[in-house]
Amino acid sequence: MVKLDPIPQWLDWARQIQSLSQTGLAFASNNYEVERNKKLLDLSTEIVAAYTNLQQEDINVVMMEQPGYATPKIDVRSAVFKNGEILLVQESTDECWAMPGGWADVGDYPSDVAVRETKEESGYDVVAKKVVGVFDANRSGRPLEFFHAFKIIFLCELIGGKATSSSETLDVKFFPINSLPELSQNRTNLKHINEVLEHLKNPDRPAYFD
Repeated sequence: MVKLDPIPQWLDWARQIQSLSQTGLAFASNNYEVERNKKLLDLSTEIVAAYTNLQQEDINVVMMEQPGYATPKIDVRSAVFKNGEILLVQESTDECWAMPGGWADVGDYPSDVAVRETKEESGYDVVAKKVVGVFDANRSGRPLEFFHAFKIIFLCELIGGKATSSSETLDVKFFPINSLPELSQNRTNLKHINEVLEHLKNPDRPAYFD
């Protein structure tokens, strides 16, 4: 399988160092280990600050909000169609468009996240029917994010509801595939949509994975 669009080496290093320091802080048994892992954390944020326009102090604040063993985050998205058009929501953060979805919470079933987030962000009721794929955010999506994430996309069936925006969305619309708006690349990009379309055409297509 061809791996596309790798992340820059500096970001890979920063993530790995941050992951080691976060996990080390979670299991540190003495002050020496705490200080050593805090220095590793500072090193990772220094790398990010050097390659971006972010302030190291601000990055440190975000990093310290990530306690426990370091693992990738899980983003879940719903592919919903009506009359051949795909459901997209306009994100309030960047005013671009994406399939409805969001971060999974502890205790969630992945399919439940797809159903809940679709209702909350778009107002529509859906049923998750199949997994389209599991995507590594390292392989596609810009701008870059510091945290490593996996994206699970479900093909969903529309069963009810009506278009209703939320605090996280500005608008809700169905779009023809050949007339898509500007996409919120970290949330939904053409690679994701093209894979969804292949599953729509071929229900027996196996799930994609990175």
